[in-house]
Amino acid sequence: MRSSRKPYHSANSMTPEILTSAGSLLTRYDALFCDVWGVMHNGREAYAEAGAALARFRAGGGTVILVSNAPVPAEGVEYVLKKTGVRRDSWDAIVSSGDIALDHIAEKRYRRLHRVGPPGRDRSLFSRLPGPHAPLDEAEAIVCTGPKNGVTETVETYRELIETGVANALPFICANPDLVVDVGDKRHMCAGSLAAEYERLGGAVFWAGKPHPSAYNTALERAGALRGGVPALKRILAIGDAVRTDLAAAQGLGIDGVFITSGIHSEATMADGEIDAEKLAALFALADTPPAVAAMAVLRW
Repeated sequence: MRSSRKPYHSANSMTPEILTSAGSLLTRYDALFCDVWGVMHNGREAYAEAGAALARFRAGGGTVILVSNAPVPAEGVEYVLKKTGVRRDSWDAIVSSGDIALDHIAEKRYRRLHRVGPPGRDRSLFSRLPGPHAPLDEAEAIVCTGPKNGVTETVETYRELIETGVANALPFICANPDLVVDVGDKRHMCAGSLAAEYERLGGAVFWAGKPHPSAYNTALERAGALRGGVPALKRILAIGDAVRTDLAAAQGLGIDGVFITSGIHSEATMADGEIDAEKLAALFALADTPPAVAAMAVLRW
């Protein structure tokens, strides 16, 4: 049922309505663009209520496109979904940052790429790159899936690489625009943190994923192919736990968004496992916070 609390208003924005169930909202849409990590699972186990809600949406004729900033091809995302126990009937297709990065590399015809990231974890992407790893002084571009160790390393760990790449005018392909991700109870730095510093110093960055148009434009094409026609934007809903990526991507495409608060913004929005209305209002009072039509602690029907 819907919360009895009213939306908070601020000078800059309107706080989204707090919902405890989303069924009546979801039925207003034909397609959902749903984030994965933080909404469907936490890297270790599935959120059963979210899977059940999406499966019910699909059973009613809706289309679910999972849009992930994971720096691996779609089958890598699917592997984690299966490993964490996400039910297979909860989604129709996957759009991943890894695939977007690979498409960009093919389009630019890069052959000599300096690789940054854990080769074991991200081998499904690295194995599809043209040619072997290139030393930085021989590279045409840098492709980054993330730090080798997102828990212990910082941006400063990569200071020399970043400054050398910028000085050599090497394009930086960011295969995961997320700044951080939570794996269970640990927070890991992602490729987006390195790319942001690269761009701040004047380097050219290709962002392969949310909030950039590459992600939701691809999802829009995929939904159109599955449904026999591109849905009207007013009939598409984005669902995600990140203001900077998920909600900003929704705003960029011109579609509605639902904010899941128990993900990376949990400390800024929740208290004792519930949404704190005053904290939520403070977040949405910030001028750079994109709008959302509703907020939920977790996605459930």
